[in-house]
Amino acid sequence: MGAQDLSFLSLTSLILFLIPVFFINRRLTLTINKTMITSIIRMCVQLGFVGIYLKYLFKFNSPVLNTIYLLIMISIACQSIIRSSNLKVKLFFIPVFFSLLIPFTIILFFFNGIVVKIDNLFEAKYMIPIGGMLLGNCLRSIIICLNSFYSGIQKDEKVYLYSISLFNNHIQALKPYFTQSFLAAITPIIASMATIGLVSLPGMMTGQILGGSMPTVAIKYQIAIMLSIFYTEYFSTILSILFSLKVGFNELDVLNHDIFIIK
Repeated sequence: MGAQDLSFLSLTSLILFLIPVFFINRRLTLTINKTMITSIIRMCVQLGFVGIYLKYLFKFNSPVLNTIYLLIMISIACQSIIRSSNLKVKLFFIPVFFSLLIPFTIILFFFNGIVVKIDNLFEAKYMIPIGGMLLGNCLRSIIICLNSFYSGIQKDEKVYLYSISLFNNHIQALKPYFTQSFLAAITPIIASMATIGLVSLPGMMTGQILGGSMPTVAIKYQIAIMLSIFYTEYFSTILSILFSLKVGFNELDVLNHDIFIIK
């Protein structure tokens, strides 16, 4: 037995709660009403299109189409990450793309082949939803890490240059900035794992229970996906820094100021 379907009327009834939200925003002079409306409309339109083409992706279940779809997802994620980090897409796209692609591919196929043990590793109903969860959770951590790392060096550039002269080692001079940025990026997922089940029931587990799965099965899947998300976040965050060092610094190990978006 699957989850009970939602009528269009019942779904749109949730819009009623926007009325007090708009009222409070107006009273507090918070100029976010337009942004909120735009975001909600975009969400509905985007998810509507997702529902349409996922229907056909699941129907055809083509390894080629599934792979192309995931590559497009990674490309869009890369652009979102780089722009949100106030860095130039043309310089950072390739480093960030491969920093996502490598751990994402390894963890995704390990999950499908070793954990779930499906015969077809490119099975659409596993590959696309699991891949989407892995990618979606990587966005925040990589954005935090890249933004904190490069903006931190930019603010303390004199200290960074002094560290290079002191240690005579580029990597040693970068280590404090990397450590601080990486910990800021990875701490939220660690905290989330520590409180999951006590503070909240995660989306995948809730979805499986609503879809008719036994709670014990849903829990096992949730443990597997949380570990997979953590590993993907961990390695992709580290690789995003390592792969971007070549464009982030010149041959003299000085920060390349052309990488930043000028606002």
